[in-house]
Amino acid sequence: MAGRPPVELRDADRHDAAALIALWRECAAASSDEGSEAFTQQTLWREPGVAEAAAAIDLHLGKPDKRIIVAESEGEIVGATVCDLSTVTPINLTKILVVTEIQVSPRYRRRSVAMTLLSAVASYGEENGCEFVVASIPAHAREPNRYLTKLGFNQIAVLRAIQASKLRSRLSTKATNSRDTGRMIAVRRTLRRRARA
Repeated sequence: MAGRPPVELRDADRHDAAALIALWRECAAASSDEGSEAFTQQTLWREPGVAEAAAAIDLHLGKPDKRIIVAESEGEIVGATVCDLSTVTPINLTKILVVTEIQVSPRYRRRSVAMTLLSAVASYGEENGCEFVVASIPAHAREPNRYLTKLGFNQIAVLRAIQASKLRSRLSTKATNSRDTGRMIAVRRTLRRRARA
């Protein structure tokens, strides 16, 4: 009986754009049947073209504290993770490593790909003096959440998202309906009535 093909890790480069698009597409499709939360997450996924993905990879790798690690098996990218050195808050120097993606091809799950990627993440964090590793994954992703919980990750935050245009619109609506705005409109009406009288 042949053993599993080995998984090798390396840093991503712009030439991995097409393979990374395929990986993200495969992972997004696999999570599409996980209910309404998955649908909400899917609205954030927009498949880029190869040129856009290559430019985005260049942008990320141009930042000194960012790293994209890919897992390869027999020449195919079967997993990836993105990590970023940061601090707990902007006003202290407690270093953390933020993992914003843990993508593993559904065909390669339960083959220690995620464990291998997270081992590289842990080593990178230790090399850079990070006190904590923080992982950001979709709320609906039950398996990854269970896996990280078993490893000892605790929930410390909730991420929420809205389109920038919707946020601006809603803030504008709130501003025009505020008490101060209502008072200002009333004062202007009073001044206009006085001016007419």
